[in-house]
Amino acid sequence: MSDITQAVPLSEFLKKNLGISEAPYEAVLNYGYALLAIAGADEEVSEAELNWLLNHQRTVGAPEEIIEKYKTFDYKNADLENLLTKITVDVHTWSKSRTLLYHAIQMSRADNNYSSEEQKAVKKAAKLLKVEDDIALALNRLVETEEAVTALRKALLKTEILT
Repeated sequence: MSDITQAVPLSEFLKKNLGISEAPYEAVLNYGYALLAIAGADEEVSEAELNWLLNHQRTVGAPEEIIEKYKTFDYKNADLENLLTKITVDVHTWSKSRTLLYHAIQMSRADNNYSSEEQKAVKKAAKLLKVEDDIALALNRLVETEEAVTALRKALLKTEILT
């Protein structure tokens, strides 16, 4: 795809959950790049973190062409501020800032090692995105709560047992 402004149709999942049915190619690409830059703030995007991103982007309907680019992106030298300016979607009811921060926290925690460097990168992204400190903290707590609910579900449905 050569036109970075061309609209990419996105999944029913994204439409249902965020009200977004399409986004510019550049926005989809740079959303993932920004997540890689944040999760890679500790100098490594782990296999679990990368898998989280690839699975997430497939769920929202990102084209395979974009997903392949994530695998070779130089996140260690990425300019987060520049990447964030390239993420635009014409949906006034969607908060790009909060959603990206929420996904950055999820991705950074995917390997069960939410390092201090990743936490600092999340805080930096929050400042750049103008997300208030209390909202950023609440998003962190939301992700922790979702992880606890998932563990509870696994225990109740006997898909996870004590060892």
